[in-house]
Amino acid sequence: MEDWESILLVSLEIGFRHLDPQDRCIWARLTHTEHHRELVDVVFKSRNSEAIADLLHAWTTKGSFHAPPHTLLGICTGHLVGLRYLVPFSPRLRRLVIRSVELTGYEGFEGVGVERFIELLNHLHTTVEDMDWGFRWARHLLDTPQSSEGVQRLSHWYWELLVELAVSIPVRLIRATTYSPQIMTFLTEAREWSKLEYWMGTVCVAWPPEAGGITEEDLNRLLPLLFRQRPGTAQKLNRWMERWSRKYGGGVPESFQRICKQAHEAAQGGAL
Repeated sequence: MEDWESILLVSLEIGFRHLDPQDRCIWARLTHTEHHRELVDVVFKSRNSEAIADLLHAWTTKGSFHAPPHTLLGICTGHLVGLRYLVPFSPRLRRLVIRSVELTGYEGFEGVGVERFIELLNHLHTTVEDMDWGFRWARHLLDTPQSSEGVQRLSHWYWELLVELAVSIPVRLIRATTYSPQIMTFLTEAREWSKLEYWMGTVCVAWPPEAGGITEEDLNRLLPLLFRQRPGTAQKLNRWMERWSRKYGGGVPESFQRICKQAHEAAQGGAL
């Protein structure tokens, strides 16, 4: 076909533009072939935001008899990280890019570089309402700041979002991710006190000392320092823990209350 590129764009429009991007399921059986990379290049080079949304819709929906292999989205990652410079993000395109990131995850974007991936995240400004599966985003946001570059570049919005996810979704889904002490080290060395505040909230909920996560020794060393820099942190930590305990039953752990009290006293003593 001499005009196969136009036929491709028209077929995507017929197949997917009328579908609701909020709906994750369609009744369709999609056949994937070795020609995908060329098809992807054609769609993205068209700079047609709706056609790009059509392609992402086709590859991120799930039917009862067909689950598209999400690894195919890896073909799109190089295009996605630079997409905001080429086309305006309509609400539909933004929603489908968010879903693509959710399905692909941090690892799927490693080939394009941490900096470009975080630029995309910061541009998307993802909210809880945008997510299909909050636990996926929690794990992606735990993976992203595993380097000093990730710590510095990931916006405050996502650090706050991470602690909100930790409080609101079943903790076992986060606890399956290994606790990483280096994030705390990066934040402390960079003097990113606001981000450290949110990170400590996440740690206290997801990996408390009694669960084999952070040690009391680490908390006794870091919390007084944080409380001196951010005097309101103690109240925030207590509010997060109280919300978590109300959601999943039981009271705020005594170990947490004891450690916070000791840290608060140590912070006040250090400030005198």
